[in-house]
Amino acid sequence: MVSLSPAGLNYIFVANQDDNTISVIDGNTNREIAIIPVGSNPIGISVNPVTNLVYVTNFLDNTVSVIDAITFEDIVTIDVGDLPYNVSVNPITNRIYVVNYGSFDVSIIDGDTNTVIATVPVGIIPLELDINVVTNTIYVTNSLDNTVSVIDGNSNTNVATITVGFSPFGVGVNSQTNLIYVANNFDNTVSIIDGTTNQELERINVGLGPYGVNVNETTNRIYVTNFFENSVSVIDGNTNDVVASIQVGEEPIAIAINLTLNIIYVTNQADNTVSVIDGNTNLIIATIPVGSFPFGLDVLP
Repeated sequence: MVSLSPAGLNYIFVANQDDNTISVIDGNTNREIAIIPVGSNPIGISVNPVTNLVYVTNFLDNTVSVIDAITFEDIVTIDVGDLPYNVSVNPITNRIYVVNYGSFDVSIIDGDTNTVIATVPVGIIPLELDINVVTNTIYVTNSLDNTVSVIDGNSNTNVATITVGFSPFGVGVNSQTNLIYVANNFDNTVSIIDGTTNQELERINVGLGPYGVNVNETTNRIYVTNFFENSVSVIDGNTNDVVASIQVGEEPIAIAINLTLNIIYVTNQADNTVSVIDGNTNLIIATIPVGSFPFGLDVLP
């Protein structure tokens, strides 16, 4: 996810699936400071650091909750497609993109009006997405047909389909290098895609069951959760080498990064915690209890 506006709040928002809540963590103290009720089975979460709004996919409600990141109030609920799985915000255009697992499409929300302005078909069983905010291009993983759909954010059309590894889950974009990183869950690799040519350049071996991906564009480090190894692989984006493997909690899923502080946050689904990693040392500096079955998370720096 993209974090562009250092508001100085340093909040981390975590979606707790089984509780139907959002945990708010104070990144200065590494403590949970608020719990926000949302819809049924919240999974994905994305913050707009310009508007200070948080978007949450409610998987079983077919809705997106919009939360005020300052007051922690749920201010509006937006109907989207079937079984919305994940969400990502382009803070430059104020467009919100929602992957609908059940209807094989992406809902596009206008953040000014909180209305769905377009629906774009993608592949089979889409899961995750990320955005190149420089090119206004959206990348969506399709887990059942082993592809990534490429959406042009200017025309709201699906402009390309890229074949990757077996069962792609997470995706992370480096808007500076225009490279896209895709976690192939069933073959334990990460595909690297050239955003200029839409060609797969290379596959990197990581741990067992890679799931979530996020990129620190400042350090050019790529972080990948390995679900079956309880670890995070760290890839050097300059060499495409795995330079570290960090043990975290049980069944790690999603990753968020505070680019200002170089701190990485990981949700551990099976033990209901968030691991906090110092990006300078690759060491765990805190483990934070949250709600039941935490999944997506994002940072308001």
